Amino acid sequence: MALGTATAPYETRFDAGRICLDLLATTHPGERLDSLAPLCAWITRSGLVPPGTPLTHADASWLTGFRELRAQTGRLVRGHLAAQVRPYGSTDARPHDLALARVNEFARTAPPVPRAIRGEDGRLVRELDGPPECAALLAAVARDCVELLTDPVARAGLRQCEGDNCPIVYLDTSRGRRRRWCSSEVCGNRERVARHRRRVALSQV
Repeated sequence: MALGTATAPYETRFDAGRICLDLLATTHPGERLDSLAPLCAWITRSGLVPPGTPLTHADASWLTGFRELRAQTGRLVRGHLAAQVRPYGSTDARPHDLALARVNEFARTAPPVPRAIRGEDGRLVRELDGPPECAALLAAVARDCVELLTDPVARAGLRQCEGDNCPIVYLDTSRGRRRRWCSSEVCGNRERVARHRRRVALSQV
């Protein structure tokens, strides 16, 4: 089966609200990007490329690139959540400074160029101007990270999921900023089930 057309062996989730945060979520509950087929499926389902875009030119370097960007983005996002603000150049701040430099470096490349064409029904649809290169796709995700972390309003909406053992970080855009879970259907449902079981257990005492 050609790369880019394979179905990922897991249910891909896009609950985080930003593509850079959705990339972070690919480490939970285990490594989701463990081969090229899941990575290509993630790239397509995330909206980085239009549906049907061939990714047969992807190779192992794509996995390396996306995993590195994920790691550096995670350091910055989780560093912000932990309020790890330290003077520039201090020993403790150095890992975050290096992460920031790498994300900025990823963001320097131009992202894929879209264009509008006529579909079979005559309506305009989006496609890319040429086969997307890995560096261009990484740039699109890195720029999303830069925009998120430099926007005070968006940055203030970053939340850590309150679900048990869930490391997912999401952007809370709910009214009143009261969202507690990465997904009401996943972690939220688990919490509701756990509460119900506790009530049942107490009623039987």
